[in-house]
Amino acid sequence: MSATIIALRTATPAYRYEQAALAQMMNRLLGFDADEAQRLHALYRASGIQTRYSVLPDYGQGEPLLFPKTEDMEPVPDTVDRNRFYQHAAVELALKAAKALPDPALKCISHLITVSCTGLSAPGPDIALIHGLNLDSGVHRLAINFMGCYAALTALKQAAAICRADPKAKILVVAVELCSLHFQKNKDEDALMANALFGDGAAALVVENQEDSQGLELHDFFCDLVPEGASDMTWMPGRQGFDMRLSAYVPELLEGGMATLLKRMEQHFPVGEKPYLAIHPGGKRILQVLEQLMCRDRDDFSLSYEVLKEYGNMSSPTVLFVLERLWKKLKAEQAAPGQILSFAFGPGLTIEAALLRWKG
Repeated sequence: MSATIIALRTATPAYRYEQAALAQMMNRLLGFDADEAQRLHALYRASGIQTRYSVLPDYGQGEPLLFPKTEDMEPVPDTVDRNRFYQHAAVELALKAAKALPDPALKCISHLITVSCTGLSAPGPDIALIHGLNLDSGVHRLAINFMGCYAALTALKQAAAICRADPKAKILVVAVELCSLHFQKNKDEDALMANALFGDGAAALVVENQEDSQGLELHDFFCDLVPEGASDMTWMPGRQGFDMRLSAYVPELLEGGMATLLKRMEQHFPVGEKPYLAIHPGGKRILQVLEQLMCRDRDDFSLSYEVLKEYGNMSSPTVLFVLERLWKKLKAEQAAPGQILSFAFGPGLTIEAALLRWKG
């Protein structure tokens, strides 16, 4: 018996934006001159992103729901207003992902783990999900809040630990992020980078102990910190939404930390085996650095590039979007059982890793 992901689904909100159109909007809102506009469009083109999703129509898809109906979007909403919007919109998107799971997967849920870093409330989305999914009110709940992009792997680690402690456990994990609520209207370099990268999304999965059924077995977990990068990736509540710092040094800092962590993990891979990869696409440059470090072809990272292109970085659910695509690909190809190596990164500077096994 081993803890296994038996079902996994993802969801996006209604509003889909072209990256080029978002760049034009930013250029207009910030009143850039010709040189600034050229640099901004270059940043958006270099991101590797083509489309992103938002719970808000405010960025050019219809009548605004959060920002004022003014040409310059002023006055921008404060953190209280943004968080108030999160409280209902996050639940709606989380329910969309969870209700996409096959009906049998949602039967007899014993534990619920929720993951989010783009809003906070008590009672939180966990309680709303219990009501919205008609789960038993005695379901054990765990909320993993404000950890950032790597938190979905932390949730999988907790689900595996619960399965080890309780062989009959059946855990629903739901990760939901509404990054677009925290749009920052300023010329700060970090704000420009965050505005160019992040979108909204949700993912839901179920973990239980299984013997031989098809799915993704949760085999082992690893983590490490790159303390010299603690100030290079941060996510803090501000007066007008949450503020991100994401320096250009993050890929190089991760390279050093990843090299150390990969060396610790070597013993878990048979000589010559190349595991399948499910890497969180934190950014195009991060993926390029990992290609070189891991001596792997770009094709090995193709699913991460696809998710980045179609959705941007959605924080915690993003790596689960990659895992879902890998699952579908392996199933369609009737691939033989094999190991899957998954990484995600976040503030700290944190590296979280999961070793899974495709059961075939």
